[in-house]
Amino acid sequence: MNPLELFHEWIDGDTMAIATATPEGRPSVRMLLLKSADERGFTFFTNYESRKGRELAANPRAALLFHRDGVQVRVEGRVERLSDEESDAYWLTRPVASRRSAAASRQSQPIESRAALEQQVAAQPAEPPRPARWGGFRLVPDTYEFWRHRDDRLHERHLFKAGADGWEVLLLQP
Repeated sequence: MNPLELFHEWIDGDTMAIATATPEGRPSVRMLLLKSADERGFTFFTNYESRKGRELAANPRAALLFHRDGVQVRVEGRVERLSDEESDAYWLTRPVASRRSAAASRQSQPIESRAALEQQVAAQPAEPPRPARWGGFRLVPDTYEFWRHRDDRLHERHLFKAGADGWEVLLLQP
């Protein structure tokens, strides 16, 4: 079975948790929007200078978690930056207000007030270009774990591990 096909059967939303870690192993998790999931991997966009961007630059591995009632899917793998062309193409699909906010924000950096942040947005051009500090990442999976709830607590768990000959599937105990 193809784990990507199973992922699309189980998960129909675009909200995910992403966990990153510093080179020293200090973890951090936050919610993010998934933009695509295909044979190349799982794509998302952010500010490269944000905490997650800095952590991914220093330690290019991450874990994703997708959840809906009774099921969850965990995906782990290496993370790579998208090309400027891919980031530019996605940038242009965003609403103008969203682009202006992203161009203005120094994500994860302190600011003295909300008013100062709003002034930074107001100072943006009507059609801001994509800043070099903003773009996409792709997580290339090497493991998927599918978990399904059962009332008797004997939950179903299947682990897919990437191998030289395709995906190895393991049944895990709950």
